[in-house]
Amino acid sequence: MKAMVLNRVCDLEKEKNPLEMADMPVPEPEDGEIRVKVLACGVCHTELDEIEGRTPPPRFPVVPGHEIVGRVEETGPGTHRFHIGDRVGIGWIHSACGACALCAGGNENLCEHFRATGRDAHGGYAEYTVVPEAFAHRIPDVFSDSEAAPLLCAGAVGYRSLRLANLSDGRNLGLTGFGASGHLVLQMARHRFPGCNVFVFARSGNEREFAMELGAAWAGDTEDESPEKLHAVIDTTPAWKPVVEALKNLAPGGRLVINAIRKEAADKAALLDLDYPAHLWLEKEIKSVANVTGRDIREFLDLAAEIPIRPEFQEYPLNEANRALMELKERKIRGAKVLRLDL
Repeated sequence: MKAMVLNRVCDLEKEKNPLEMADMPVPEPEDGEIRVKVLACGVCHTELDEIEGRTPPPRFPVVPGHEIVGRVEETGPGTHRFHIGDRVGIGWIHSACGACALCAGGNENLCEHFRATGRDAHGGYAEYTVVPEAFAHRIPDVFSDSEAAPLLCAGAVGYRSLRLANLSDGRNLGLTGFGASGHLVLQMARHRFPGCNVFVFARSGNEREFAMELGAAWAGDTEDESPEKLHAVIDTTPAWKPVVEALKNLAPGGRLVINAIRKEAADKAALLDLDYPAHLWLEKEIKSVANVTGRDIREFLDLAAEIPIRPEFQEYPLNEANRALMELKERKIRGAKVLRLDL
């Protein structure tokens, strides 16, 4: 099968083509697994974190990609949920132990044996992939393959972030960074909380304009002061400076939710600007988001179909995965980026 593979950690300031096209054996499903013929796979900022070593794969080569839409082509022994031809999605969570207290409590995202699709196991930048059937999810018919792909991570982790924000109707929500996840969270928040005003902070003028088109009450630069205090802020940036700036816009008792796997070490000096009275006093709090659970993906897909959410996306053939990644790195973003295996 054809696959775009990562063979080593790279500096994307110097290496513009970190992935190489390779021929790999078609994977065979083992007990409890299904093989999926990939139709589309979203391109996520986490792939940049993998490539640049902020969350490196444990071994190489690895096939990236964790926003996978495809059809079941073969089922392994012991499977029963899916049949040949079913359309399924695969997100960041590839598997967990299923036996620990965290898994039993529905928090498999925190399991010590959590494995990530496209990092700890081969992902969707390929013609085929395998996954335990417990971690595959039915895709609602209302979505095309390319529409569904970004819902599986950008949407699902945005859904988890919004839940952790403890927002209620009539409260103000801030979104720091406005890429694939941000544009889905805005649509979700406006549906779930009709009286909620959403304030967007983004460096790019194009992203700010896009936010206003989607119904944001206001959009400014990441260092701007919001016109109203915010009861919750969701940060999706890779840097520390926007976190510090967001804290000053929080209302007393507000919560900042950081939706990122890693922050750039080169930017950590920005934390020296954190002033306790201005940024953290009055019972403001910071909470991180760690991965997603199967429940997050299932509930979000149902909600997205109900609204329905319509992701904005750009499509690329598999062999242009490097171009899509570099555009993401350079903030050339309007919604999500999706690899199509039939282009």
